[in-house]
Amino acid sequence: MSDPAEIHDAVQAEVGSVLIGNEDLVERLTIALLTDGHVLLEGVPGVAKTTLADLFARATGLESNRIQMTPDILPADITGTSIYREGTGQFELQRGPVFANVVVADEINRATPKTQSALLEAMQERHVTIEGETLELPDPFIVVATQNPIEMEGTFELPEAQRDRFQMKLIAGLPDRDDETELLRRFDADPDLGPSRAERVVTAEEIREAQERVADTYVAQAVQEYILDLVEATRTSSHVEYGASPRASIAFLNTAKARAAIQDRAYVIPSDVKSLAEPILSHRLVLSTDAELSDLETGAVVEEIIDSIEPPSRELVVEDEPAASVD
Repeated sequence: MSDPAEIHDAVQAEVGSVLIGNEDLVERLTIALLTDGHVLLEGVPGVAKTTLADLFARATGLESNRIQMTPDILPADITGTSIYREGTGQFELQRGPVFANVVVADEINRATPKTQSALLEAMQERHVTIEGETLELPDPFIVVATQNPIEMEGTFELPEAQRDRFQMKLIAGLPDRDDETELLRRFDADPDLGPSRAERVVTAEEIREAQERVADTYVAQAVQEYILDLVEATRTSSHVEYGASPRASIAFLNTAKARAAIQDRAYVIPSDVKSLAEPILSHRLVLSTDAELSDLETGAVVEEIIDSIEPPSRELVVEDEPAASVD
């Protein structure tokens, strides 16, 4: 099973067998996985951020490690170090928890900036250096970092340059009443329900093959121009002090390809780009002082930017690709 749509459907179904109401989050986690992206997952306590990440890792069959980020954790606790063995009289390389396909960095904003930087460097370079030896990280490799937006005492907010390393920022919200009712029913029937119940539905090799298929997804020149228009608008908006970087443009391109592929399309349409605008842009924009004083939220700015840019026509989007409905 190397078809991106089949992989997404299988993972979605397996995660949904335990959690309910997280379909959009699972779709975007799958998009990140298929495009070598990293995710910042934000939500209040109790909305199953870590559980979702664990379920996702188990369903994909990938090796996963969880790192509980605290103020006393050191960079070597993440990347690894050399340990002296008295029995042999030699140093032995001890790899850290970052050596996994899926790394869950729980409450990343509780770690010190130095430790955050060590993790983010591994995310960008996809290798770490321990005692002068450079070691490649596993492939595929994705970091899912969680953070709580309401408890800020004793935390270290990620700087703009480090937030930019995350392909997307996802918000885990509270479930609606129907979903929470179903959640109560499931846990009433099975109090031990949790990530351990999830089964592997895909292999690492199938994921790598799906990544190649995503990379081949067609993106018309008009859609690329649409992406550039959106990113440029963040840099010229009166509400924004610092707009999105070229890394955001690349994130748009890659994630739109993946969304098209998991919806069983061979080409990207404008709605692929539009649906991913907030998770790609929200953590990258630095609002102006006037916008902050006016209590303007980043989501509203992104929505205003989307509304201000006219998407390309159907004819320009599909070009030589088969005719299809374009949103």
